[in-house]
Amino acid sequence: MDTAALIAVLGVAFFFTYTNGFHDSANAIATSVSTRALTPRAALAMAAVMNLAGAFLGSGVAHTVSQGIIETPTGNQGMAILFAALVGAITWNLVTWYFGLPSSSSHALFGGMVGAALAGGTEVFWSGVVDKIVIPMVVSPIVGLVGGYLVMLAILWIFRRANPHRAKRNFRVAQTASAAAMALAHGLQDAQKTMGIVVMALTISGHQTTDGIPVWVKISCATMLSLGTYAGGWRIMRTLGRKIIELDPPQGFAAEATASTVMYITSFVFKAPISTTHVITSAIMGVGATKRIRAVRWGVAKNIVLGWFITMPAAAIVAALMYWFVHLFWG
Repeated sequence: MDTAALIAVLGVAFFFTYTNGFHDSANAIATSVSTRALTPRAALAMAAVMNLAGAFLGSGVAHTVSQGIIETPTGNQGMAILFAALVGAITWNLVTWYFGLPSSSSHALFGGMVGAALAGGTEVFWSGVVDKIVIPMVVSPIVGLVGGYLVMLAILWIFRRANPHRAKRNFRVAQTASAAAMALAHGLQDAQKTMGIVVMALTISGHQTTDGIPVWVKISCATMLSLGTYAGGWRIMRTLGRKIIELDPPQGFAAEATASTVMYITSFVFKAPISTTHVITSAIMGVGATKRIRAVRWGVAKNIVLGWFITMPAAAIVAALMYWFVHLFWG
């Protein structure tokens, strides 16, 4: 096994985690920043710390990524597949970040894995793709939308006689906790996805024979995710925090509480790698719809949803092209 190939895959995997951090940091903190519950730098620092902590809470998602999507490839061909998959995901992350579109880093990675595997002649577990990726991709935003709507209705009813200014001030404080919960859930979900790729690379190279996740892998992935988070993702943050709907503190709290709950359930109960982006964006739409349907800028929302559906195919195409290029050198 070419050690240089392993080093290249690990390096690209950690860079993908870094881009995931600055691409998806907006998911955890955009609502808190837009409602002025937290300053941008304080929010980013908090999100980075909670991302780090969340990465150590479980391993179910990592095992799904490493074992449930494609057959573990072998030799240099396997390394080429993983390398190409990661490059496809990184490319889509950077494109969508540039245009301020909150797409899913997770589905970019999965699309890259499928595209590279097909190009390399490796079996794709389509039942796993459908059960663990496609179905959650469709269901989780619906749950986020409906959940956000219902949670916001409950808040409006419970605090219907409260002083509006005092209630907003209290919810601004509560948003610190809900944003922290979002960041913790983001670490639980997204750091594990890269851990799964790293475990596959170590297995292919013969450096690991079990499906356990070494401590150094957890620390490395969590650290890179946190560093990327602290680097910030201001373009996407503006889209989530301002362009869909102008949020106030109760709405921000409702969206974050809904999205984080969905993410914890899917991580611990179903071990399904869902998209943080999809869940928080749909929760924001649901919360905004309680104001009035037209309060949500559905044109922006439509562009975001369109981005969701083209993420996996786009990343798959880039990954397939990259595999054919890399295969010329790695054989």
